Amino acid sequence: MISARSIAISTFWVVLSVNSIHGQDLSAYREFNFGMNLPAIAKQAGLGPAEAKVIHRRPALIQELNWYPVFSLSSSPQADPVWNTVFSFYNGELFRIVVNYNRRKTEGLTAEDMIESLSAKYGPPTKLTGDTTFSLSGISNDIEEVIARWEDSQYSFSLFRSSYGPAFGMLGLSKRLDPLAQTAIIEAVRIEKQEAPQREIERQSKQGEEDRLAQEKARLANKPKFRP
Repeated sequence: MISARSIAISTFWVVLSVNSIHGQDLSAYREFNFGMNLPAIAKQAGLGPAEAKVIHRRPALIQELNWYPVFSLSSSPQADPVWNTVFSFYNGELFRIVVNYNRRKTEGLTAEDMIESLSAKYGPPTKLTGDTTFSLSGISNDIEEVIARWEDSQYSFSLFRSSYGPAFGMLGLSKRLDPLAQTAIIEAVRIEKQEAPQREIERQSKQGEEDRLAQEKARLANKPKFRP
């Protein structure tokens, strides 16, 4: 016997398919297109390019730009459910977008609610469950529970449930640029690890020279005035 729940789920996916019959465009998130350069993204977000953080310089330039719509003059804080968005750049080109939704503005929403909303823009998801590993900050890797994924031959968007609490997020990738960036990041970590001992020697040497000069300056200032 077919349950009411089964009928409801079937109806839900039929509606998504009908609403998405015109296809999907995964090349952008809002007005931010994959492949756009950092100055263009910064301008769209109402930020300055200098606000981007350099994650790695070699063998490729990897940068991140944090955007908080709630503090942006170009958005409506009352309506925007996004808490922050992290744009990642490979040699100046946007290759990854991580969207973190405001938990207060998504409170009570189910996974089906989120999928329905995103499917209105990106079409029906191509995958509903699984895990993905990615870095939210460029510092540590996080394993997030993927609820649904939308993808084509060039781009992908994954809706995930945050491991840091009852909140949702979304990861967008350029399939052309992301592998290049990941390869560069792995090599950058290797280079930095290899060069770390020499950098520490240079840091200590520089600190020692600075301390010596400070002591000499203090000596020149204090010696003539010293009275036993």
